This record gives sequence, C-alpha cells and structure tokens, in this order.
Amino acid sequence: MKLKVHSYESLGTFDGPGLRLVVFLQGCNFRCLYCANPDTIDLCGEAKETDLEHIVEQAVSEKPFFGKRGGVTFSGGEPTIQAKALIPLVKRLKEQGIHICIDTNGSVWNEWVEELLSLVDLVLLDVKQHNPSQHLLLTERSNEQTLRTAEWLERNGKPFWLRYVLVPGYSDSEADIRSLGEHLGKFEMVERVEILPYHTLGVHKYEAMGQEYKLQGVKENTPEQLDRARKLFEQYFKTVFVN
Repeated sequence: MKLKVHSYESLGTFDGPGLRLVVFLQGCNFRCLYCANPDTIDLCGEAKETDLEHIVEQAVSEKPFFGKRGGVTFSGGEPTIQAKALIPLVKRLKEQGIHICIDTNGSVWNEWVEELLSLVDLVLLDVKQHNPSQHLLLTERSNEQTLRTAEWLERNGKPFWLRYVLVPGYSDSEADIRSLGEHLGKFEMVERVEILPYHTLGVHKYEAMGQEYKLQGVKENTPEQLDRARKLFEQYFKTVFVN
C-alpha cells in the first residue's frame, strides 16, 4: 500500500507539540478561498506514490530530535482522504514509540477515518467557520460533518486542538466566534485553541498555476484584530494561542 505524498517538512514547529516531521499528503475535498497550498488540492497533482516503509524509516531517523513531545504530523491537503492507507502506517509508527498528530478539516467520515482517529495521539481539527452559510462561502463545502467529528472526539475521549484561521471579513466577526465558543467551549477534550493568522504567502502559487486568487485585496490581520479574537476565544476556552 502506498500514500500520495506532496512534500515533507523536517523539524516543524507549527503542526502539533514539539519538533515534528510533517508529511503533507495530496488531495483535498475543501476549496478554501484562502488556501495557501492550492497545489495539494488535486488528488493526483504533484503527488509522489510513496511506500509506507519509506516514511517509517524517515520518521525513525528523525526520532532523536523529537524529544518527549515531538513526533509525526500528517497534514495536507486533507489526510483523511487517504485514511485507509494511513492506518497501517500509523500502527507501524506507534510500534516505534512515535507520537502521531493528524491535521484535518474533519469533513470526511467512514470506517477508516474512525479507526484512524482512534489510533492517533492528537487531532488538530481545523474549523473554518461555525456559521453554516459563511462556511459554505469560505470553503464551498458544508461544516456539518466537521462539527460531528468534534462531537465524536469529545465522546471518545480523544484530545484535540481547535484551529481557526482568522480571515478578515469572512471568519473574524464577534458573532461567529461567540457561536463557535458556545458550541465547543465546554468540550473537555479541547486542549487548546490556535488562532491562525490569515496570510497571503501562497498567492504566488496561484499565479504559477494560472489560477485566480479569490481573496485579492483582503489584508493580513493587524495585531489589534488578533488580540481582539484571542480575548473573545478566551471567554470560552482555557488555553488560546495566536500561532
């Protein structure tokens, strides 16, 4: 069994605790307007068909750098699209004593995704928007399954970090943040909230791919906007960071 891998990042510090090997998988079912990695969306795209054992060997070679908190994070794209192939890989990595995170939009659900989420140590759950119509505008997809996934994680005692991209004019309103807080703020499995600032670092990729970047003119967050959002989230969650 093989995985469609887009790229790797060694010693990453933004995708889970500690230092991590981040494996970016190819393919995504969302169409986020601000996507910084449009080259990962197409399931074929720039993927390299990769043997699972190759990833195990790479992870084991980097394990001395992980320390007590680090490990491997599977990101994307949307990694749960390849859940069936990820299951044996995660089992092999766990045999090596490696901490596993999965960074997911939570919108894919089947028997393989359920088994995968039960195996990993930590889920980084990307909730793009709580408001259904705004979520549809922002991603062209529904958020119903994402919220059901959060509820599954809570029921099954699976720790997760809530990640939220603060896009000016699209996901930064007080009403939308409060709505999310009221829904998930009492969940005991939410270990922390990470506010991810909106950025335009991926715009050049759209140009290279001959595609239009649909948020032209949307400016990056000011420190005041980020601080305001953090204070709102802190009214509902114990631990909030601006990533």
